[in-house]
Amino acid sequence: MNRFTDKTVLVTGAGSGLGRAIALAFAAEGASVVAAGRTAVTLDETVALVEGAGGKAAAVTADVTDSRQLDNLVRESVARFGGLDIAVNNAGVFRGGVPAGEVEEEDWDVVLRTNVTGVWLAMKHEMAYMRGHGGGVIVNVSANLGAHRRIRGAAPYITSKAAVSALTRAAALDHIHENIRINAVSPGASDAPMSLRPGETPADRAERVKSENPLGRVAKAEEVAAAVLYLASPLAGSVVGADLVIDSGASA
Repeated sequence: MNRFTDKTVLVTGAGSGLGRAIALAFAAEGASVVAAGRTAVTLDETVALVEGAGGKAAAVTADVTDSRQLDNLVRESVARFGGLDIAVNNAGVFRGGVPAGEVEEEDWDVVLRTNVTGVWLAMKHEMAYMRGHGGGVIVNVSANLGAHRRIRGAAPYITSKAAVSALTRAAALDHIHENIRINAVSPGASDAPMSLRPGETPADRAERVKSENPLGRVAKAEEVAAAVLYLASPLAGSVVGADLVIDSGASA
């Protein structure tokens, strides 16, 4: 399929894991992809993978906690490929492992600043462009931990992702009249580095989730990417403020 031919897609956190899979999936369907993140080396690797498969991509370094860098990111996206049609706000961090009352203030601030304020700031700059150019589509990457499920020892992350789910719905209502359509996906454990526990290998994770997830395995990164592409596509034209959970049944 070529659902995104002549579209420009911005993906934050595109240097690895789900962000890279999402960037590759959009490029495979004809989009020009701007791969954004903090680490130039990994972004260049993503671009090389896209171009090696015959697609078009550019890397732009940006920290989602810095409003000026996000403003520049949108400007660079437009300059490189002539517009901004779709944005996927995927960048995020995880810090946890201790009860809520023992979380270090620095860890709390980093997680909330990156996962919540970073998504809001990214949307703010993305929508500023889209508002003046006929609209666009935004997909935020939340998580099943948050609005849908809780576990021990992950209070900062759970709080941040519940906020992303709520922010997505609030923004969707606020901006659909401007033809800016906003939704979220909420992955659970997936085939990405963030789902590995400290010292855990992918093989260890596969064994662990056999009993944790009703499906018996983690989601493939390509499965999460496929959901993002659906929400960004014209087939989802009437989907507004949705939060699609992809977690192998863990929060069913």
